[in-house]
Amino acid sequence: MPTSGHRIFRVAWWSSNLLLAVALFALMYSVVREYSVRRYLDGFSDAIVPDILPAEQKVNAILSWMRAEPSRATASPDTLAVRNPEITLNYQQLLNVCGTATNAFLNLARSSDLRVRRLLLLTPDRNTKHVVAEVLIDNRWIIVDPTFRVIMKDAKGRYLTRQELRNPAIFAEAASAIPNYPREYNFENFAHVRLARLPLDGFHLRGVLESVFPGWDEAIDWSLLLERESFFYLVASAGAFSFFLMMRTLLGLYADRRVRIPRFRLREKVTRAGAAFLSAPEIKE
Repeated sequence: MPTSGHRIFRVAWWSSNLLLAVALFALMYSVVREYSVRRYLDGFSDAIVPDILPAEQKVNAILSWMRAEPSRATASPDTLAVRNPEITLNYQQLLNVCGTATNAFLNLARSSDLRVRRLLLLTPDRNTKHVVAEVLIDNRWIIVDPTFRVIMKDAKGRYLTRQELRNPAIFAEAASAIPNYPREYNFENFAHVRLARLPLDGFHLRGVLESVFPGWDEAIDWSLLLERESFFYLVASAGAFSFFLMMRTLLGLYADRRVRIPRFRLREKVTRAGAAFLSAPEIKE
């Protein structure tokens, strides 16, 4: 291969190594950050939700704490990091907004060993009008509205699922028991992930995903990925590290089998250094 071709390969090789090192650093930082957030949430939830309580009482314990609300306030809530659990749990204004109130509830519920997920209530044109949570209790995904600090239930006190709340009569019955509950927060249209936020109507991804993987939006806890920034960065950095590691491996195979360029082999150097360090010295007589 011409020398210029070798230069192009070496630029690609060292670029992939540099990007792999950056991705590794980002991955290590993200792991530490996510671990710190989880430790914080575990301590926070332990203070307000006893582990021995059944699932229903854990939900009510979280809602009771949210009714009391934290004392911290700020004059400019728009400047707060709304996807940071350590922020959403400590400011009054954020616990009064449906999106961040639901995030706070979900983070505490997960740390209390509850199975939960976010549910978006949509307008007919697929815009979000309200955000609630679903909690798995007795094999039923019941609806919790963290903004209003309530579990949706009928006149008999039975907890309701989103399928039941799609019935206008049942929804009206449940909403009438909650003071000032907007009637437009019905369950006619909903989603766990709103792909319409992407350009070109989400590239019609919903239809494609449903045909390839039916129930994809319920099979994965998308709310954890989309609403907790530390976990999102962890997944993104892990994906970037895997990609650049694969790129480096492919470039290495290409260098060995096609171009036959000698390259620095870190693994072999480390192996040889380790063997030399651990092996007993040879004694000559």
